[in-house]
Amino acid sequence: MSAGALVLLAPLLALSGTAVAVLLAAAFHRSHRLALALTLTGLAAAGLALAPAWARAPRQVTALLLVDRTALFYMGLMFAAALCVALFAYGYLERRLGGPAAGGAARGEEFYVPLLTATLGAGVLAASNHFVSFFLGVELLSVSLFTLIAYPRRPAPCIEAAVKYLVLAGTSSAFLLLGMALVYAALGTLAFPRLLAAAPGGALPGLLPLAGFGLMLVGVGFKLSLVPFHLWAPDVYQGAPAPVTGLVATLSKGAVLALVLRNFGPLLAAPAAPLALLFTVLAIASMFLGNWLALLQDNVKRLLAYSSIAHMGYLLVAVLAGGPLAPAAVAVYLTAYFVTTLGAFGVVTVLSPGTRDAEWPADYAGLAWRRPWLAGVFTAMLLSLAGIPLTAGFVGKFLVLGSGVQARLWLLSAALVVNSAVGLFYYLRLLALLFRAPAAAAPAPAPPPDGHLAAATLAGLTLALLGLGIWPAPLLHLLRLLFPG
Repeated sequence: MSAGALVLLAPLLALSGTAVAVLLAAAFHRSHRLALALTLTGLAAAGLALAPAWARAPRQVTALLLVDRTALFYMGLMFAAALCVALFAYGYLERRLGGPAAGGAARGEEFYVPLLTATLGAGVLAASNHFVSFFLGVELLSVSLFTLIAYPRRPAPCIEAAVKYLVLAGTSSAFLLLGMALVYAALGTLAFPRLLAAAPGGALPGLLPLAGFGLMLVGVGFKLSLVPFHLWAPDVYQGAPAPVTGLVATLSKGAVLALVLRNFGPLLAAPAAPLALLFTVLAIASMFLGNWLALLQDNVKRLLAYSSIAHMGYLLVAVLAGGPLAPAAVAVYLTAYFVTTLGAFGVVTVLSPGTRDAEWPADYAGLAWRRPWLAGVFTAMLLSLAGIPLTAGFVGKFLVLGSGVQARLWLLSAALVVNSAVGLFYYLRLLALLFRAPAAAAPAPAPPPDGHLAAATLAGLTLALLGLGIWPAPLLHLLRLLFPG
């Protein structure tokens, strides 16, 4: 392998090396702080390695990976998400597992190993150019997330959520493999460019490849929690530890969506193509069912789960639209989604005491009077998820709607507008709960404030949310370089 190829693979190699270093450090010296420091150093090194890789991209690295600037952009987004989750998880694990503040010694060192391997799997998916790397990335990501969900072991909902995720992830992988086998039997290749060449204009040659892509759609739909493959999401979101829930909601979906957009965009942008019609149905169903079921939720984590299902439906509008605006619209919307979702689950993490997660209305009632800083952050995140102007969510949703209108996808565009109005209701209902006047009786004592790491992370996410909403020009300029069309 040449030096140029190693430079392009340096971000992924940095993650791999860091995972090994954290594992060895935990074996020889039990220190939660050391594990966190190694993880943050490795993620920072992976992020810095993107700069020299950027100068050498694009390049085909082996037959499995195409490292171009789009892949590097999504890698950077996912590295940043993992960094935020690591910072949130430190204080959370100290409370949950009994750190010095709880009079014990936390044993959270191993948590960061699957966090790094999950990020590695997501990076492989972002650069994948072949069904083999696609499957390896999906499995590395899925097994790591299963481990993270079950990591605390107690209470029981963590194990229940992990088992549900494991069983359904294994089932979706079986569908993926069978679909790949059918496509290979029909077309004789597993490389994405050759598949696109064999399906000009999105028309698949015969029933066998159509059946193969249909089976793979099940696996992709599971990872994106699209209706009707969404049933795992509310239970897993509720049972998983709060920082892990943020990782599941962002890293997994962002990686798969990046792969679909980069490699299967032409198959989905042809309006009359069978796959485009299937994804159109899934997008509309996800928007309507996700939002309407969110209206019925009292549990905050389940509400955000159904909300994320609807957001995946919104994103599919731009994916199906194609054209020059679509890639930038997806990138902006996904960036806004990462920032707001991580911020929302970051607030849930900080509010959570050591025995459970803060997921019920009582945990948020009158929060503006008890902890105004957290209430302000949560307010900003919810307004961005609702698509209110001057937030990153508004810019992303505006671009997605613009791409749909530009492509004359009137049904999808109308569904997006209607469901955005529906979503506004339950976001505002939760906001009203935050500012409810305190009862006459003394409120229950709030959990002790989290450390400076979580507070600084929430502050950074809030600034990013408002910065992208008020001044999106730098990000749009970067995306114009990535997608010059």
